Amino acid sequence: MSPPIATVVFAFGILGLFWLERDRNSRVSGALWIPVVWMLIAGSRMVSEWLQVAPATTVDQYLEGSPLDKLVLGSLLAAGLIVLVSRGTKVVTALRANGPILLFFLYCAISVLWSDYPDVAFKRWTKAVGDLAMVLVVLTDADPLAALKRLLARTGFLLIPISVLLIKYYPDVGRAYIRWSWTPVYTGATTNKNFLGMICVIFGLASLWRFLQAIRSPGSSRRSGLLIAHGTVLAMVLWLFWMANSLTSLSCFVMGAGLITISYMSPLARKPAFVHLLVAAMLSVAFSVLFLNIGTSLVENLGRDSTLTGRTELWKQVLGMSANPFVGAGFESFWLGQTLDKLWSKYWWHPNEAHNGYLEVYLNLGWMGIALLALLLVKGYRNVVNNVRRVPDVGSLGLAYFVVAVAYNFTEAGFRTFNPVWIGLLLAITAVPQASVIEAPDVDERVGSDQRYQEMSAAGTLIYEEVI
Repeated sequence: MSPPIATVVFAFGILGLFWLERDRNSRVSGALWIPVVWMLIAGSRMVSEWLQVAPATTVDQYLEGSPLDKLVLGSLLAAGLIVLVSRGTKVVTALRANGPILLFFLYCAISVLWSDYPDVAFKRWTKAVGDLAMVLVVLTDADPLAALKRLLARTGFLLIPISVLLIKYYPDVGRAYIRWSWTPVYTGATTNKNFLGMICVIFGLASLWRFLQAIRSPGSSRRSGLLIAHGTVLAMVLWLFWMANSLTSLSCFVMGAGLITISYMSPLARKPAFVHLLVAAMLSVAFSVLFLNIGTSLVENLGRDSTLTGRTELWKQVLGMSANPFVGAGFESFWLGQTLDKLWSKYWWHPNEAHNGYLEVYLNLGWMGIALLALLLVKGYRNVVNNVRRVPDVGSLGLAYFVVAVAYNFTEAGFRTFNPVWIGLLLAITAVPQASVIEAPDVDERVGSDQRYQEMSAAGTLIYEEVI
């Protein structure tokens, strides 16, 4: 099939996915397209890269960035803030309920003051605020659950098929080559294979979540359409995992998929003790294999060496370059200027992250940042578990995103501005008190025979005290 014909076929296929997933009864605001576009850019490439007008990647240009990208993201942020201001009290209430998140962002803002590049750090902080603003646009919608579903579906229905199209029919765009060996690596709509694996995790889990909901809704008029649409996306995701060969992302997907499935299949998912045990077991196994040399042969059998493809050497190098262990280099400021120049002269692959989210936070924000991140995660985990206990089919995705974020950051830097894993984590842990929910329940959303759930469904609303 020629590339133009393939493009037409995929375009009609994407339209078909949107048609199969449509819900005429949805009350989602048109403002949802703002976070959709934000997520599309965060999950693929900057606009300047798509238009092939991005400046050359040099240390100085990495410092300056692209004016076009600043304009696009600034416009989206402004539009999001206008929406939030118009929602007034609802947004203020949500902000008050999320003290640890606000405290973390506040400290990030203060850390701009001791950055060697305060203007760059401040610009990056405003982009970080954009992540939070987009999450609040979704979760303060009149129908937050429907808005969350629509956000993930719209973004996934575009990024996943387009990645397949680019890899198969546009290799100059969808593939890259390792310097020296010229071995091809598959990037799809993103800029590297690990990033491709990341979006497969986020949107693959979302489609699995919707797929299982449809399976458990035999009387729904939308059931067959949802099964076809999300089953198709899942098949594409599995193929992309095979092409990307990203072990971190595949492992995270398996963990997240297991959590979602268990939350649906086992009544024990409503018991916090069981959830704590399950999460602890998954994270302990991942941590032990990676850092305690337990199961080293397993890592090697999967095609990875004991240095985690050079990560351990990089970790030692950057730890020795940390300027201030207590407060760090300032928000998103470690990988700038002379530090970046030294590292790029040493490593041909030009790292711009520590490939460990916790180390990344330490380098930029010091032990203070680590402590505030820990507070954010602890409070967020409490919200997630409470939601799983109340309504497992809704809380299962939040639990999966939380565990994926914690595990993913063992070997990748996911606690970063404009990162889909970070945005997914914020979606999972952000508390929305007394949100009037959330999608008038139909048979699509009914799970189990819990009496309390049935009574709430009969009333026509669901009330979440903590988190979507």
